[in-house]
Amino acid sequence: MAAPRWRLVLNGKSAGDDALRDAVTAIRDRGVALDVRVTWEAGDAERHVSEAIADGVATIIAAGGDGTLSEVAAALARRDAAADALPSIALVPLGTANDFASAAGIPDAPLDAMMLALQQPATLVDLLRIEADDGAHWAANLASGGFGTDVTVETSEGMKKLLGGLAYVVTGMAKLGRIDPVSARFKGPGFEWSGDFIALGLGNGSQAGGGQALCPDALVDDGLLELTIVPTLEGEVAATFGTLLADGRHAALDRVAVRTRLPWVEVASDAPLTLNLDGEPVTCTHFRVECVAARLRMHLPDGSPLLSANRSRTP
Repeated sequence: MAAPRWRLVLNGKSAGDDALRDAVTAIRDRGVALDVRVTWEAGDAERHVSEAIADGVATIIAAGGDGTLSEVAAALARRDAAADALPSIALVPLGTANDFASAAGIPDAPLDAMMLALQQPATLVDLLRIEADDGAHWAANLASGGFGTDVTVETSEGMKKLLGGLAYVVTGMAKLGRIDPVSARFKGPGFEWSGDFIALGLGNGSQAGGGQALCPDALVDDGLLELTIVPTLEGEVAATFGTLLADGRHAALDRVAVRTRLPWVEVASDAPLTLNLDGEPVTCTHFRVECVAARLRMHLPDGSPLLSANRSRTP
């Protein structure tokens, strides 16, 4: 039997990671033909994925953060091919926040994360497809807007390296005195809402911004996105963030959030609105966000909380 062929697409910021280097050697010792490609600038992930498909690679491993995962997933999703005709995808979390990996239960250790591709069959997962003024975008984890987007965009790379996920919290606390609400209209199957909001989440995965569970009920295999809107409520905002500090993020969000699960939603605003798509900011006045069901195959832990088989729901 021929050795399985894998391709590791590595974010160049993590190219010196010793644990990853050791993991690559260990995987090769297990009989896998594993080649490594490094991303350095825009377009590299697309090129590496194209090369991997042409080479007949069975599995592509995205090594980096949520942005790297989305770049690799988007490069696959744009192909005119069904999920079972494309390489499967795995993730080694090497980013700052690693929100998707954390929510999915993917191990932090590179070798343990890679071993999922040997030990766990790939399962079909959904992706978010976002139509904007400049064309179509894809996101594997979560699209966010409002306060959360400002925090993610404005947190410096230096602070991320120094503090990790805590960097988002520090930046967020610095912004508490200057939260500017955003006004938008939302419309989806059986759902309409309009008004001012301070945070927005459209989730395939459940968390973003260094552990903020904006969309706690999101699943990656149910064909639905979770929409969370945190509205501006007169007299409530300060109390809400007081709850945030005292009881944690979940208590604060649950107190005021509007939540629903939809196959798609349209978001319209009179003023330019920025959505952060797994680290990629996109700005326009109208978005259509669709959950594309079963678009890729991904290796996830057997008990991953993002899989519907592991989540009980109350109707």
